[in-house]
Amino acid sequence: MSTQNLQQRLNDLFGYIRQGKIVEAMNEFYDKDTVMQDNANPPTVGQGANIEREKQFLNGVKEWKGFTVTASAVGDNVTFYECTLDFIATSGQAVHMEQVSVAKWRNGKIVHERFYYDSGAKK
Repeated sequence: MSTQNLQQRLNDLFGYIRQGKIVEAMNEFYDKDTVMQDNANPPTVGQGANIEREKQFLNGVKEWKGFTVTASAVGDNVTFYECTLDFIATSGQAVHMEQVSVAKWRNGKIVHERFYYDSGAKK
């Protein structure tokens, strides 16, 4: 996949996330055998398992407030982006997260993604 096409896929992914359509993004942009990992935690393997993990995260979200990309880059089947996520938790607490994602792509789908963030960051 050319870097131009990969950049378009990444931009399309951002559009889904901005709308809070995380599960839909997982179905559209992630390989069935995708591996996802948060920080140094053990990876979650497989699209189905990762969708369930994302659903658990979303169960704690009362209102999606925003997703802002502050930097991104595309290379040889690799993408990187730095972003902020803002939402209201079901507890009513405002949450602000800053994270970095590094993803490896094959055939237009993410096959491996790792997120780096401060898990104690809150507004």
